Amino acid sequence: LDCCPGGAPLAASDGVPAGLAPDERSLWVSRVAQIAVLCVLSLTVVFGVFFLGCNLLIKSESMINFLVQERRPSKDVGAAILGLY
Repeated sequence: LDCCPGGAPLAASDGVPAGLAPDERSLWVSRVAQIAVLCVLSLTVVFGVFFLGCNLLIKSESMINFLVQERRPSKDVGAAILGLY
């Protein structure tokens, strides 16, 4: 495939597009680094919110179970009823 004039490669061996001036090259590398850092930070925030939400949900569920009274009567009530007969 001879798509480039003079047979110049599309990308250099380090993955940076060939044919860029040195200033454009450093700008491209810094842009790729910014995108990579932004992706990592975004994933960190998303997983942090997810795990924090799950932890709060588990804690609130256990607090609700602690506060809810049991539906069945206690053993003391049963003993009092049997003592009346």
